[in-house]
Amino acid sequence: MSNLIVNGGLPLRGKIVPSANKNAVLPILCATLLTDQPLRLVGVPEITDVKKLLDIFRTLGSDVAMDFTTGILDLHHRATSFDPAVHRLPEEMRSSIMLVPPLLARFGVARLENDVKGCTLGVREIDPHVEVLERFGASVSRTADSLIVRTGLSGGGMTANHHWLDYASVTTTENFVLCAVSARGTSTLVNAASEPHVQEFCRFLAMLGASIDGIGTSRLSVEGGHKLAGGEFRFSEDFHEIATFLALGAITGGDIAVRNTAPEQFPLIDRTFAKFGVEVSHRDGWSHALRDGPLRVRKPFTQNILTKVEAAPWPYLPVDLLPIFIALGVQAEGSAMFWNKVYDGAMGWSVELSKFGAHVFLSDPHRLITFGGLRLSPAKVESPYIIRVAIALLMVAASIEGRSEITNALPIRRAHPNFVENLRSVGANVDWTSGE
Repeated sequence: MSNLIVNGGLPLRGKIVPSANKNAVLPILCATLLTDQPLRLVGVPEITDVKKLLDIFRTLGSDVAMDFTTGILDLHHRATSFDPAVHRLPEEMRSSIMLVPPLLARFGVARLENDVKGCTLGVREIDPHVEVLERFGASVSRTADSLIVRTGLSGGGMTANHHWLDYASVTTTENFVLCAVSARGTSTLVNAASEPHVQEFCRFLAMLGASIDGIGTSRLSVEGGHKLAGGEFRFSEDFHEIATFLALGAITGGDIAVRNTAPEQFPLIDRTFAKFGVEVSHRDGWSHALRDGPLRVRKPFTQNILTKVEAAPWPYLPVDLLPIFIALGVQAEGSAMFWNKVYDGAMGWSVELSKFGAHVFLSDPHRLITFGGLRLSPAKVESPYIIRVAIALLMVAASIEGRSEITNALPIRRAHPNFVENLRSVGANVDWTSGE
């Protein structure tokens, strides 16, 4: 059941309670290995990568009790063990690399498959992670099919240090913090990523007893070497999913109210919606996105330039949200330029938009221009293995009257549990199909 059939043209209306952010849940799950005390996590989403991590924990001997109906996970790593000759971390999941620091802290060794990957978003280098591990005193060696990481000290000890990242990488920042929490002394990181999910990850570690200063800034200071406790942690709503359902309501001419307890994260996202004639409001823990008439690209005050949407590491517009705004741009009257400042070649899916009859121009590997307002037609399109691109194609299909099909839409399930069920609850006519 990897394809989506969308019968579009219906305005979507209703209420949605979004799930937790996969990019917070996965590193937090990895971080749980740092403590041997019982933990309860509330709001754990039923997504494929979560299930894979829980399977790893079971293989390592941890106590895992997951109830996806309630979203409650009880976890206890009291009898966990790791043997590099037997245990391997899965290559198909990029978050595997964040299991390395806690395994080093507990066992002094970790084994990682050579080909760690996630979404197909250009080249995802592992070098920054290797550099961080080596700075903390670990040795990294390559075999024919894996990487072996060891600490030089018996018992997995690591050495505190000061590091300045080449760029504000989310997973590299998280790996640095995971190492720093275990290393005795004070470690500092400059040019740290500060996305909401990185902040949530740091707050979880702080709940366990880690000392982290600078959460939400580009400079983190971590005092490590302390024994961590257990406790209960409740996940926040995923700001990606909030923005996605707001965009689905706007592009279909409807009104989807989305639960949002952190509107302070949204000023730039709100202003980006406004560039396409969509007004976002936040009241009493709920967010709405409404348009007054057809979607229109707002012209800039400087008349000889295009309206731009620039996506880069936080506090820029999140690059993961760029595809949903491209979908709005395709349907909006006027022209807009979209600039992905992070990934090479992440705009190649634009050819699929042309199958709907959209006019888009890929000017280089990072920039795309939409010439919107054309009459679009239903189509069969193929999604690359990128979560938000599959959703963007679905958005365009949902805004067009008639039957469209999005093939290879499975990436959606990596981040959003019950996504189709949520869409149906607000009036969408959409179904999974095998495509056979």
